Amino acid sequence: MRFDPDNKETAPVLQLDQVVRTFGALRAVDGVSLQVAAGSITGLIGPNGAGKTTLFNTIAGSARPDAGEIRLRGERIDGLRADQVFHRGLGRTFQIPRPLATLTVTENMLLAPTGQSGEKFWNSWLARGRLRAQDAAHLAKARELLDFVGLSALAEQKAGVLSGGQQKLLELARILMVDPALILLDEPAAGVNPVLLESLVARIQDLHRRGVTFLLIEHNMDMVMQLCNPVVVMAQGRVVMQGTPQEVRADARVIDAYLGDAP
Repeated sequence: MRFDPDNKETAPVLQLDQVVRTFGALRAVDGVSLQVAAGSITGLIGPNGAGKTTLFNTIAGSARPDAGEIRLRGERIDGLRADQVFHRGLGRTFQIPRPLATLTVTENMLLAPTGQSGEKFWNSWLARGRLRAQDAAHLAKARELLDFVGLSALAEQKAGVLSGGQQKLLELARILMVDPALILLDEPAAGVNPVLLESLVARIQDLHRRGVTFLLIEHNMDMVMQLCNPVVVMAQGRVVMQGTPQEVRADARVIDAYLGDAP
């Protein structure tokens, strides 16, 4: 299905068509086709080595596909650099968060917005008023988002002192600074204590109610079944099936590839 700008409710935000990514003789991503609908939380599951993270890297521009097409809001992004994909509205978190540890939480937030006037040195002399207004707006937005994810009390702390779960909340807040069309979440539950995980899930659900679209990789099946619909299952670089959480749990191919004898 092609993106129809006059029919945004049914058009996919993200569309992959026969995407391939190889490493020598290994086809880590082997002809993957899938769609992520606007406003959905789409889960991507599968055993270790299924190709999920490689697929994320290929979507986000960290790796280039060997074949196939990737479209974000109808525009091809396959072959673009990661920064170019980001500027087109795709945000991505990592299984291991990557804040700038020596900067404060707020400073990390303020690095996110693109197209800042201060990036052009002559604006420091020619457009000081505009710079001050833009800086004030970015700071206000950063404070609002830090409050949203529950990190306001740590705003002036160095990001390096945050726990793993807090760093994931910071990553999510930092991405929201640019109002992305789609957020890729790479194992958001990994290494997060139950209390912070509950907070993270609540924030994702809140954003979903506001219309934010997510594609997430996750091994925590309880979280997947709670958050995601549809769920896409990968094994050996290919999509095995896609369906509702209930359909995925009951599918024999999924049980064979991933869930084993789990009920």
